[in-house]
Amino acid sequence: MNLRRILLLAAASLSLPLAVQAQEALRVVTDATFPPMEFVKDGKRTGFDIELTEALAAAMGRKVEWIDIDFKGLIPALVSRRADLAMSAIYITDERRKVVDFSDPYFAGGLVVLTTKAGPIKTLKDLDGRKVSVQVGTKSVGYLKDNYPKVERVEVEKNQEMFNLVEIGRADAAVTGKPAAKVFAQVKPALWVLPEQLTTEDYGIAIRKDAPEIRDAVNVALKKIKADGTYDKLVQKWFEAGK
Repeated sequence: MNLRRILLLAAASLSLPLAVQAQEALRVVTDATFPPMEFVKDGKRTGFDIELTEALAAAMGRKVEWIDIDFKGLIPALVSRRADLAMSAIYITDERRKVVDFSDPYFAGGLVVLTTKAGPIKTLKDLDGRKVSVQVGTKSVGYLKDNYPKVERVEVEKNQEMFNLVEIGRADAAVTGKPAAKVFAQVKPALWVLPEQLTTEDYGIAIRKDAPEIRDAVNVALKKIKADGTYDKLVQKWFEAGK
């Protein structure tokens, strides 16, 4: 084998991993229990975050490999390199930025209080001394610890369980993200969301810190789907239709 052929084969072998990598699916972790952001319907994942991720991946020329995991395990999955992205109504916080990167904000949210219309909680001040359900691993837990120390937190694993406790009277309220609380209250006439929000925050896509190229590609794709109207169609579908 002559030298020229050896060099060509060596060059081909070095370039192969990069070519393969470009075609690899994005591994995305989610906790699909938070409608309208992400949930399972008829055995299939759906929701605003799910469709947004698929649209972003298409703009990037990539496919998505979804991985289902409890919310508290989303960030650890990125740190351990089990996943590339976490898309699950995650608020961008300074604490989380210590261990993961975030995309540009993709939707405005915030923490709100879901409670019963006939119950004792009419304003945020009424939370003190009450039982409030929160999902483990979410910002709600720390927020109540820091700002409402007199609240009796009822910490649960699943989003639906948190809502159910309010509905059956085992919790006086739930503190969670605005989109999910609003959707749940719409189908439960006995419940409502307090008009005053606890916080106003942005959702972001969490990304491994050692993958800045993925972060940059996601941000470029987000700008692209906002420019071509795809993003607005998803917002209309999941948050504004039927108002």
